[in-house]
Amino acid sequence: MESAERMLGGLTMPVDQSFRRAQWRMLFAAMFCYLFFYTGRQTFGFAIPGLQREFGLSKESLGWASTALLWSYAVGQAINGNLADKFGGRRVMTAGAILSCAANWVVSFATGFKSLVIPWGINGYFQALGWAPGSRLLSNWWGLSERGKVYGFYTFAAGCASVLSFVTSMIVVDTLQLDWRWIFRMPVLLMLLGGITFYLVVRERPEDLGYASPDTGIANAEDAASAGNSAKTADVAEGSWDRYKAVLRNPRLLIAGLSIGFQNAARYGLLVWVPVHYLGPAAKTTTMGTWIAVALPVGMALGALTNGWISDRLFGSSRCKAVVLYMLLGAVAASGMYLLPAGALSLIVLFLAGFFVYGPASSFWALCPDLVGAKRAGTATGVLNFFSYLLAGLGEPIIGHLLDQSGNTALVFPIVATSCLISAVIAVFIRR
Repeated sequence: MESAERMLGGLTMPVDQSFRRAQWRMLFAAMFCYLFFYTGRQTFGFAIPGLQREFGLSKESLGWASTALLWSYAVGQAINGNLADKFGGRRVMTAGAILSCAANWVVSFATGFKSLVIPWGINGYFQALGWAPGSRLLSNWWGLSERGKVYGFYTFAAGCASVLSFVTSMIVVDTLQLDWRWIFRMPVLLMLLGGITFYLVVRERPEDLGYASPDTGIANAEDAASAGNSAKTADVAEGSWDRYKAVLRNPRLLIAGLSIGFQNAARYGLLVWVPVHYLGPAAKTTTMGTWIAVALPVGMALGALTNGWISDRLFGSSRCKAVVLYMLLGAVAASGMYLLPAGALSLIVLFLAGFFVYGPASSFWALCPDLVGAKRAGTATGVLNFFSYLLAGLGEPIIGHLLDQSGNTALVFPIVATSCLISAVIAVFIRR
């Protein structure tokens, strides 16, 4: 009886509730998997002091190592989002977790710059098998009116992943007193667990469990025309190149790509160099120890959870308004970090910097199915993430060079503030 009701589209209350439970199960499974993904790439900042001691590398050189991952990740996003549209997010995301875990172990056996940067760059591509495929799966299960909320939760998991990567790294170097190599060995085992669990729990689309799909099309007729297709043609099969053409001809998506590029440059400026700042000279001026850095990823996680909800509820799904608001406040918070001495107040402001700098990510990702529909959401997310990490990667060696030349690691904060302001100005022109 229940199966028959499902095939009728879930018109009765019990099936509505059953489908609702299935939606949340897919969301929580994707969140659980991505919760561990950053243990495979955001731990690098904690390894920098040990790498410098052992290999004598400059901060600029290590910035280029970080760039190798970010640019490889960018290229991978442009490819793997489309692969998710073609082969499904379930298989692609699981493969990313397994392969990235293996690549991190290879990095842990590095003996110099080349043996560090090559596998770290390859790891960037494997990491790119995660986000867009997960987004593609969620866009199959959730409809138009709930995208801001859903991507807020999904991005919240990414923010929590930053917390987890920071905490596990500090446990390795601070509590267990192990060297930098174990940063690339122990935390990533959680990612392996997350990937396997994800594969066992999720299904690609509602039809796989006998449910009818919600409305997963393009948000409005203007964007449908810009994407080169009507929102009503979501079931029409199309090739990879057709998806790329439809996505790349959407001007709003390209503007969003430039805006998120500066937002992500600000984000990675904080994620990579704040640990260096608080493990370096600033550690001598505060009794709060390295745990002050945990305020950053905690703020990021909560910021991501709120921004998507705000874009839905307060701004009527106008994502650009939520982006601009948070980016301007992020610039203020980052500027405050530069002016404040390390201490209790700086802990609060660092939390706010993470909150506002990373928060807009959930609105950016909700824009992808908004602008091009669910069937192209993986490709759109990959293209958007390509721009995001292209600019983030460009910023890393620049920041490293400036810190080498000045000897002042606090300079990362005005650089982040400037990136936030540029992102806000560009976001105004998305206008959805």
